[in-house]
Amino acid sequence: MNYYIRNLFLAIVLLVSTNTMAQDKSDWQNGVPEGCTTVTVGKLATIDGSVITSHTDDSHRTRAWMDVTPSKKYNKGSKFALYERSAYDSLAMPTYQHKKIGEIDQVEKTYQFFNTAYPCINEKQLAIGESTFGGREELFSKECLIDCQRLQQLMLERCTTAREAIQLADELLIKYGWRDYGECLTIADKKEVWHFEVVGPGKGKVGAVWVAQRVPDNHISVNANASTIKEINLEDKEHFMASKNIYSVAKENGWWKEGDVFKWNYAYAPKSRLSLASRRREWRVLSMAAPSLKLDANDKDYPFSVQPDEKITMDKLVEIFKDYYEGTPYNFVKNIKQADKDGKEELSPFANPFMPYDMNRLFRVNGGWGELGERTIARWYTMYATIIQCRDWLPDEVGGIVWLAQDNVATSIYIPVYAGTTDLAESYKVKARRTGYTRKSAWWAFNRLGTLTAQRWGDMRHDVDTVFVPLQKQYFEEQANIDKEVAKMSKKKRKEFLTKRSIQLGNEVVDKAWEIGDGLWTKYDEKF
Repeated sequence: MNYYIRNLFLAIVLLVSTNTMAQDKSDWQNGVPEGCTTVTVGKLATIDGSVITSHTDDSHRTRAWMDVTPSKKYNKGSKFALYERSAYDSLAMPTYQHKKIGEIDQVEKTYQFFNTAYPCINEKQLAIGESTFGGREELFSKECLIDCQRLQQLMLERCTTAREAIQLADELLIKYGWRDYGECLTIADKKEVWHFEVVGPGKGKVGAVWVAQRVPDNHISVNANASTIKEINLEDKEHFMASKNIYSVAKENGWWKEGDVFKWNYAYAPKSRLSLASRRREWRVLSMAAPSLKLDANDKDYPFSVQPDEKITMDKLVEIFKDYYEGTPYNFVKNIKQADKDGKEELSPFANPFMPYDMNRLFRVNGGWGELGERTIARWYTMYATIIQCRDWLPDEVGGIVWLAQDNVATSIYIPVYAGTTDLAESYKVKARRTGYTRKSAWWAFNRLGTLTAQRWGDMRHDVDTVFVPLQKQYFEEQANIDKEVAKMSKKKRKEFLTKRSIQLGNEVVDKAWEIGDGLWTKYDEKF
C-alpha cells in the first residue's frame, strides 16, 4: 500500500511541477538551448547591397507547416490572442500545444506576413531571424504574456522598419511583459539589421529587459544560442538601443556595480558564454567570412561582428549554413575510419555528422559538447531554414526574398518566397508532424532524403549535390531576370507572377527530393 501511495505522491508532484513550470524547455539539451543559428549581413558587406537576416529552425518539436497570412482589417474592439507554448506528445510526433493565456488590443489593419513557425517577413520587407540564448532562470515571470513567436508576429503585422519593430516591442513588453527565456531576434529592413536581445523582468514582475545593437553596414554577425552583445553606448543612437531598466535590474540583483565595465551578456546571460555548442558556431561563421582574422576556435568571446574579407554572396551563405566542420579538427566523426583496398586508412562512408545522439555513444565519438559531439551549423533536426534578402532598390513585393529550405540544409535546397507571394505549394502547408509520414508533405520529402543520405554520407551526399547544387545556382542566377521582369508589372500582376513562381519552384524541389530519395534506395541497396 505504501508503494502505491508513494508513487501517487510522486505522480502528483510531477504533475504540479509540470503545470507550474516556466516556458517549455523540451527542445534544450544538457540544460542549454541547442536550437537556432542566425547570421546577419549589412548592406555594404553583401555583393549586391542586400540587407540580410536568416534563421535555422533547429527543433525537435516546432511545426513543419507554413503559409502566408494576408493583410487584414479589424473592427474596433478586436483582440490579438496570446499563448503559452508547452510540449505535446499525444499526436503522431512530438510537437507543441499553445494554450491561450491572454489577449491584447488588435490594431485596425495588419500587414501580410509569411507565417513560418517563427514568422519571418512581411509585405514591407521587414524580416526577422531568431536564436534562443536562455539567460538567467530567475528573470522568467509567469505574470508576463508575450512570447517570442507572438512578438515576431506582432512586429511583422504592425511595423515597416527594424527600429519601429524594436520600439513596438518596448511598448508592448512594458505593458504586457516578456513570457519567455532569453532570445535574440535579428531584425532587418531595407536599410539596416539589428540584433535585439531580450530577457524577462524577474519573478512576479511584468516587463522586460532588452538591448539592441546594429550590425555595421560593412559587417557580418551571428547569434548561435548565446548572448553576443557586450559593452554598449546608449549615446550612440545609430548603433544602440535599450530598455530604461537595463542598468537598474543588473545593479539591484548584484550582477553589475557602478564603476565596473557593463557587459550585457555577462550581466544577463553569463552561462550562455560557457557553451562550446554556441561559441564554436560563432567562430566558424566569422572565420568562414573573414579567415584573415585567424580567430581561435576555443576563445570564450568573439567580436559582435566583423568585416568579411570579401563581399558576401548567397552562395557563401549557403556554404556557411551547410557547414559541419569538415576539414577542421572539430569534425567529430573524423576518427570513424576503415582501410581501403590498399590497406590505407580512410574516412568510412558511414561516418556522418548527422547521427542521432545514441549513435554518437555507439561509435564513441566526442567533441566540444561531450557525448553530443560538436554542435555544428547544419543539423539533422532542422525543421526549415531561411536566408532573407531585403533590397531597397526594388518594389517591396520582389525586393524581399525568403530563401526557404526544408529540413537539414546540408541535403536541401532554397526556393524563393517573396514578400509579395500570397500562397505556397500545397505540400508546404501539410501539418506533417501531427499526422506522421506522408508523401503529401514537403517537409517529409526532405526529412526522408536527409535521413537516408546520412546512412552512407560519404557517398550519398554527392548524389544529392549532383542535382541540387546546379539547381540552386540556377535559381540564384534567374533571380536577376525576375527582378527586371516584375519591376515593369503592376502591383497586382507582380504578386500573381511571384506567387506562381514560388509555388512552381516549391513543387519542383519537392518532386526532386522524392525522386533523389527513391534513386538512393535503388543505387545503394544492400550498402547501408
